[in-house]
Amino acid sequence: MKIVILDGYTLNPGDLSWDELKKAGDVVIYDRTPVDKVVERATGAEAIFTNKTPVGEEALNNLPGLKYIGVLATGYNIVNTDVAKAKGIIVSNVPGYGTTSVVQMTFALLLELCLHVQRHSDTVMEGKWADSADWCYWNYPLIELANKTIGIIGFGRIGQQVGDVATAFGMNIIGNSRHWNDQSHRSNFKWAEIPELLAKSDVVSIHCPLFPETKGLINKKSLESMKRSAFLLNTSRGPIIVDEDLADALNNNVIAGAGIDVLSQEPPAKDNPLFRAKNCIITPHIAWATKEARARLMKIAVDNLAAFMNGNPVNIVNK
Repeated sequence: MKIVILDGYTLNPGDLSWDELKKAGDVVIYDRTPVDKVVERATGAEAIFTNKTPVGEEALNNLPGLKYIGVLATGYNIVNTDVAKAKGIIVSNVPGYGTTSVVQMTFALLLELCLHVQRHSDTVMEGKWADSADWCYWNYPLIELANKTIGIIGFGRIGQQVGDVATAFGMNIIGNSRHWNDQSHRSNFKWAEIPELLAKSDVVSIHCPLFPETKGLINKKSLESMKRSAFLLNTSRGPIIVDEDLADALNNNVIAGAGIDVLSQEPPAKDNPLFRAKNCIITPHIAWATKEARARLMKIAVDNLAAFMNGNPVNIVNK
């Protein structure tokens, strides 16, 4: 079997091994593949893997031998799954591999907003503590999370683990999800619709998928319904937030701060308004990218292919 990896660099820049996948067939690995090179590079392959390289209708129409597409991610919108299904091509994704790492990043962003650890460290390194008249100082407000309320939009696998950590910090939880299941084991929890969640939360953390109904969910109107002291976190998908509206809200003190790992366009334009926004922390879509999470992703991707080859495909997204 010929197997082509269209964009392997992000998953494996050199600190992991493709050896297990190579046992399945003749593997060709490209670090990155332009959209107009997908057909050329994937011709003759029965299986291809893609992380963010689009595999659309045109490519699928020109790859007659293709039988399997492995998405090296949980989100699979970069593949035209309807066309793949019509052509009998199985598409599998990798769910659940990054939950722990995403939860960790969520609180890294939140704690930085609350304590400004890096900013304070920078002032120490610049000599401010050595020159201080007092034994300590702080240049930014210091905020305790206990008894604050976190609103979690998307209370699924990741959202619930965010809730677990928030509980350890002594926070109250307001949850929203497409399906409201039993959370009676949480004494600090309540379900609410989005408007109530936004209005009552001190922290709003986004963990829902990107669907047409969630695109632009956080916009000028919804931001204006939040507390002026509130923080907004997004480690899910960038287009859920309207970047310009969030920048305006931060610069006009509509909300107090934001910590985001994703943007509506990635890589972003150099003039993205959030780059000039007040109290905005932006990381380059790395919540998923710990070595441990990437190793899990690779293993599940290899297992997905093995299951397909054995006639029992799993994690199918285009049934």
